[in-house]
Amino acid sequence: MSKQPLDATTVKEQSEVVRLLEQDRTPWYQKPNLRTLYLCLIPAALGVEMTTGYDGSVLNGLQAVSHWQTYFGHPSGARLGVLNASYNLGGLITLPIVPWVNDTLGRKHSITLGSIVLCIGVVLQASSQNFGMFMASRFILGTGIPFAVSGAAQLLAELTHPRERAVITGLFNVSWFIGAILAAGITLGTYSIPNNWAWRIPSILQAAPSLLQLTFIWFIPESPRWLLSRDRDDEAFEILVKYHAEGDRSDPFVNAEFVEIQNRLRLEKVNSKRRWIELLQTPGNRKRVLIAVCLGVFAQWSGNGLISYYLAKVLQTVGVKDRRTQNIINLSLSCWSFLTAATAAFATGFLRRRVQYLTSFVSITICFTILTAVSAKYAQSGGSAAATTVIAFIFIYNGFFNIMQPLLYVYTTEVFPFIHRAKGVAILQFFNRGSTAFNTFVNPIGLDALHWKYYLVYVVWLVCETTIVYFLYPETKGPTLEEIAKGS
Repeated sequence: MSKQPLDATTVKEQSEVVRLLEQDRTPWYQKPNLRTLYLCLIPAALGVEMTTGYDGSVLNGLQAVSHWQTYFGHPSGARLGVLNASYNLGGLITLPIVPWVNDTLGRKHSITLGSIVLCIGVVLQASSQNFGMFMASRFILGTGIPFAVSGAAQLLAELTHPRERAVITGLFNVSWFIGAILAAGITLGTYSIPNNWAWRIPSILQAAPSLLQLTFIWFIPESPRWLLSRDRDDEAFEILVKYHAEGDRSDPFVNAEFVEIQNRLRLEKVNSKRRWIELLQTPGNRKRVLIAVCLGVFAQWSGNGLISYYLAKVLQTVGVKDRRTQNIINLSLSCWSFLTAATAAFATGFLRRRVQYLTSFVSITICFTILTAVSAKYAQSGGSAAATTVIAFIFIYNGFFNIMQPLLYVYTTEVFPFIHRAKGVAILQFFNRGSTAFNTFVNPIGLDALHWKYYLVYVVWLVCETTIVYFLYPETKGPTLEEIAKGS
């Protein structure tokens, strides 16, 4: 990036590819090849984040299942924190090699590798005989998910048509909530089973998204940008022609798009040896790295970690102790989050990135402040009104948080050029999972020790996050991926 903020509007106005793109008025659903591609991408790549969402919600649900609690000795405090953190710690171990796998095996086979490891982890989790085995299985699950997530995020950004790229990549992160809804619904449905199948069935069904990926991955092509980076130009061109021009090899848009991608990748290959150290050698790359770090940390350290993994404990602080009620609220919250995040994903088609981010951060700072104040009032005087208000503001907070939820991978893939994109996504995931691991270990300890006062930490931190976003994040909406890289 340059020292000046990225002027995305100017880059877009000078773009021949964008000019030709704007002349195409045919929607994707009227293009047979593109429609087929998108339908296959849903189970093969778009739904990869369902696994992560399922994991986050299933642990919320299992903590309210008496047979799970009894079988594993009622884990709490640091023990519960380590159990939750093990999933993300597993990801931290494998993340350093994820970019190499992405760039060597390709985006598709990175998804395949991750899905196979996830299935192995599910088998171990569902058959766990003790707490140590359950925790080890979650660690194995964590080692597989970065390969699948990184490959899928890049495949969606690099394969989809430029007009739908931001929305589809945004929906990728939104699929987290589909997994969360399934997990919440399944744990609610198996809650009353009078034996250990109450928790083993939800554990078994965690393999469903990975099995879908392993089935449908063979029906989609590889990223044309990855093929070009491996000097497989003819294959890349044929993929672009088939899906971006419906088989018309003379289409001006697809020819301009191919030449732009080809020229940009050649330039990046000449100027880069793909080394990690390159990310620290120029001001532009250092800023990219800082943005990826912030994206990863802020996605977990904005108060949402409390609700995602410890909703049951949060509800207990305001007197909601009935476990079935907790599960119902968990399921309702997952459905609400899916609706609001999906709406925000479609909004990426017309809202500027900074508008989405700043609206979200300012709003959740206000909401979390009110949530803290009402929780304090309940702690002092009790009363159903205060408890109801806390629950209401949990939903309101989630709605505003989800305004930025779809941008996590959209923004990362836009900020980083192809040659460093896999590393950028890995940095994002490393700090995202590292923050989650820290959060899931510290949050139960903080809640047990400080109760509602622990929320004050997040209020102060949210103010810091909002300030950093305002001064650090550039605008990237408008140009193609190659034009963003060229303009930065």
